[in-house]
Amino acid sequence: MFPVMHILERFRRDERGAVLVEMTLITPLMISLSAGVFEFGNLIHKKLLIEAGLRDGARFAARCNQTFNPALDCVAYAQNIAATGTYNGTGATRVAGWAAADVTVDTDYLTIAVATDADGYQNYRSSGSFVYTVRVNTSFTYAGTSLLAYLGLSPITLTGAHEERYIGW
Repeated sequence: MFPVMHILERFRRDERGAVLVEMTLITPLMISLSAGVFEFGNLIHKKLLIEAGLRDGARFAARCNQTFNPALDCVAYAQNIAATGTYNGTGATRVAGWAAADVTVDTDYLTIAVATDADGYQNYRSSGSFVYTVRVNTSFTYAGTSLLAYLGLSPITLTGAHEERYIGW
């Protein structure tokens, strides 16, 4: 009986396999956390690219004046600038899967009357009696990598909009 007790005692004091057990328990958690950080970073990056595109498209639409040049298609150019960064849409898309057709440009979004209060201050500086704004918006479904599907989450929909005051040329 003594040799068996001696073997069991030696096995109980041996710590060489403890690291292997700890790593086996911690590795799946660390891989999941790391994948989540990368997935979230990718999601935020795409959202920022979409917002930059909407800002560029709205800036162009706010300065585009078709009465000055009837050949301009302000809406189509603004959509292309938002999605690709080029007016004719020949550039690479800012976000894979996001196209100019996904961008909505409203050139008559909001008309605000310029008013003057009792002290003589205007609510908007304008030479005319109205201030016009344009709005560019989109909705993009981010499917992401397999992490979302693995966790049982549905695809995330990113939405964004940008408004600019119309100034023409």
